[in-house]
Amino acid sequence: MTAKRVAIIGAGPSGMAQMRAFQSAHQNGEEIPEIVCFEKQSNWGGLWNYTWRTGLDAHGEPVHCSMYRYLWSNGPKEGLEFADYSFEEHFGKQIASYPPRAVLFDYIVGRVEKAGIRDWIRFNSPIRWVRYNEAEENFTITVHDQIKDTTYEEDFDYVICASGHFSTPNVPEYDGFESFNGRILHAHDFRDAREFEGKDILVVGASYSAEDIGSQCWKYGAKSVTSSYRTAPMGFEWPDNWDEVPALERVDEKTAYFKDGTSRDVDAIILCTGYKHFFNYLPDDLRLKTANRLASSDLYKGVVFVKNTKMFYIGMQDQWFTFNMFDAQAWWVRDAIMGKLQVPTDMKTLTDDVKERMEREEASDDVKYAIQYQGDYIKELIAETDYPSFDVDGACAAFFAWKQHKMDDIMAFRDNSYRSVITNTMAPVHHTPWKDALDDSLEVYLQN
Repeated sequence: MTAKRVAIIGAGPSGMAQMRAFQSAHQNGEEIPEIVCFEKQSNWGGLWNYTWRTGLDAHGEPVHCSMYRYLWSNGPKEGLEFADYSFEEHFGKQIASYPPRAVLFDYIVGRVEKAGIRDWIRFNSPIRWVRYNEAEENFTITVHDQIKDTTYEEDFDYVICASGHFSTPNVPEYDGFESFNGRILHAHDFRDAREFEGKDILVVGASYSAEDIGSQCWKYGAKSVTSSYRTAPMGFEWPDNWDEVPALERVDEKTAYFKDGTSRDVDAIILCTGYKHFFNYLPDDLRLKTANRLASSDLYKGVVFVKNTKMFYIGMQDQWFTFNMFDAQAWWVRDAIMGKLQVPTDMKTLTDDVKERMEREEASDDVKYAIQYQGDYIKELIAETDYPSFDVDGACAAFFAWKQHKMDDIMAFRDNSYRSVITNTMAPVHHTPWKDALDDSLEVYLQN
């Protein structure tokens, strides 16, 4: 094995998956390289490491968390369950299909606590710069130790970027924002729906953040919800106090004006306008530049950076699957680094792979096609490693059912149950319908 040292940037779900992959090989008696994970926060979990803070953290770094207090999974847990660590193993029983944030955080942390990999992580250690040394064929990483307030450099043979791409908000500008007599915020800074109780809110956007943040505000007592779409409405059967309107054009004091000529007064504007792939610690020759899509640009097998095959990216795709897809990627990257899989050396083979994946993604805009596309991608990676095989098609079926349940009743889809593709047991119906579950703490959620 030629690898000596591997740097992992980020200890969120993707970085945790990568560490678990190496620990799994070590557990099986294989020799693994030295692993060092750099995490800018004081705890692991990435986006799931919830904080009340917005803007800047205690050290002056941009806050990574985009989670809000009352977030629940917006997809069935049966589509994200770890193949090597079931919900039943963690909680000692099967739980309902749509856990809230605190429950999911407890689950993902439980697996890595069991693996005993926390000592591999250097917390409070944001990366300031990464450079590739052509002569030595290695990387030099500049790290800021925030506790000591010192900066140092270390060399590594491989770098794995697992810092996510849902933490740097895309914030558009609209005429009149500077004089709006209300609150304007991006979804990244949304924390507590109770802030908007009794308020008329405008949600700008028509994707998952808009759908879920609007639903949270409705659940916790917003007077009305208006959501504006740029190309097409979300199209669900919304409650009576929720309207969908065409694109926002401008605001004037408290009045929002829309493309169809209508207007309405609002107290707050929440921009659910997406995120940017943002890696300001990487030079151009190492930095991934891609749209949020299923086939990321410049990534062979979705993980190997074609411009430098010693640089890897985990979790950079748009996502139907999450935790188990990160696992499939992490196991594949581990085996590539350890020499059990061969990464092509010629640029044509690398770029042809990327091109083929993009073309296949673009072959259809059907949602079921996209879900199955990502499911097939996971199966492809799993087939080449020793990651435990699981019923990926069964997970796709859960996603298909989830989409239909949302069309049936957008405010009650979380009350449905699905069968685990890991343990084959059916999830129970949660003791309280989602719209009435105002206390979603771990303790209350797990009550029988």
